[in-house]
Amino acid sequence: MNRRSSLILAAALAFVAAVGGVCLGHMVIAPPRPVESQMHQLLHEQLNLDAAQSARVEGLEKDFALRKAALEAQLRAANVDLAAAIEAEHGYGPRVASAVDKSHHAMGELQKATLEHVFAMRSVLRPDQANRFDAAIVKALTGPAK
Repeated sequence: MNRRSSLILAAALAFVAAVGGVCLGHMVIAPPRPVESQMHQLLHEQLNLDAAQSARVEGLEKDFALRKAALEAQLRAANVDLAAAIEAEHGYGPRVASAVDKSHHAMGELQKATLEHVFAMRSVLRPDQANRFDAAIVKALTGPAK
């Protein structure tokens, strides 16, 4: 085998090894899908929603997307305030404590809105679908931390 053939073979083997490594990495250490993605897939791909249910869920999702964006903006603003308080006090002082409370309040409001959204979507489901939905929610909330 001449030098050129050896180099081509080595490059091809390196390429195959790299592709194999990427595939293996995705299978072994890929991050889990967020709960939100899991619920979306369950609703749209596994619960066999009828046309009316799909339309209602779509409307709920559009409404929630707006609400979620507003609450996430509040959370980001609270985090900016927290950063400013930390920078100003260089310790856990009254400004930091107040900013932490503001941040926790924003997180709590986002969590409440998310749960309200989950229950609104659940209300669209038939009993057999709701049972599967409930089981998926419980599994997502009680599964191992990742």
